Amino acid sequence: MIKVLVVDDSMVLRKLLCRVLTKDPGIEIVGQCSNGEEALDFVLSNHVDVVTMDIQMPIMDGFQATKRIMEEKPVPVVVISSCLEPDDVEKTFRAIEAGAVAVLPKPSQQSNGLEGYGKQLCDAVKDASIASVKTSDNREKFQTYDGECRSIKAVAVGASTGGPHALAELLSAIPGDFPAPILVVQHIAAGFLEGMAQWLSQSTELKVKVAEDREKILPGTVYLAPEGRQMKVSEMKIDLSDEPSEHGVKPSTSVLFRSVRTSIGPCSAGILLSGMGRDGAQELKDMKDNGSLTFAQDRDSSVIWGMPGEAVRLSAACKVLPPKSIGKALYICSRKG
Repeated sequence: MIKVLVVDDSMVLRKLLCRVLTKDPGIEIVGQCSNGEEALDFVLSNHVDVVTMDIQMPIMDGFQATKRIMEEKPVPVVVISSCLEPDDVEKTFRAIEAGAVAVLPKPSQQSNGLEGYGKQLCDAVKDASIASVKTSDNREKFQTYDGECRSIKAVAVGASTGGPHALAELLSAIPGDFPAPILVVQHIAAGFLEGMAQWLSQSTELKVKVAEDREKILPGTVYLAPEGRQMKVSEMKIDLSDEPSEHGVKPSTSVLFRSVRTSIGPCSAGILLSGMGRDGAQELKDMKDNGSLTFAQDRDSSVIWGMPGEAVRLSAACKVLPPKSIGKALYICSRKG
């Protein structure tokens, strides 16, 4: 049974979230709080598996509460925030930076109805319940890259739960003169992609943007796959399509990796970061077998070692490293290749 603490300053929304969550027989609501200070006190005094956290609250907001929880008694946090208010979005990604593992919009901002939202919320809570969260002083230590180097014309990255923070770490280690474009599939709730692009821009010298159909991919630029579209590369241009989901997601890392292997070939690099499931793992192996440089995030730094763990099981990664070390290795290879 997953023990969940629901935190929101709206009693109406707390009751709604509790009603939705308790429809799943594997989830138990162990408490409700109306602000971050109450939430911190509850977590410190009780056993909690997952916290759902509002952002805008009195006394202590969701960002500060998440930060304090990660410092004092790390528990997986799922942020439930407005995707319409810029200040909410900005604080949401600060909470991700502090250690929150996932983000969802408020129920009223979902287009798939309460039943669809309920499934999304329960799935996020279940994923979070197996996440590995660490105290804020137990962060990544750089590992030296001693592997093979080769020419890189494009980099493809796939990530899911825990991915935004890993992606920020990866990109922070890559200087702005990186000589290749970086294409990213990040599974994230609808409405938050533009905010994530702005947040990532604060941690890297690279330009970060949401990809547009048929635009030319340029060095030193990070292209995020748009919500609900499959992203490919063709003749060094973005190719967006409405092809079906793969592994239950759209955009899919598998689609991107296949495209990069076919279009760019061995002069490419593939990376799988933290995330649930197997999206992109087999395709990373195919890239490696085709001569590409491939990386998987290591278990210790991953929130969920699903996608990268499957890649390691398949021997799909040339090297298994923390995100910042992967970024440094990419840059070293780009200089030597």
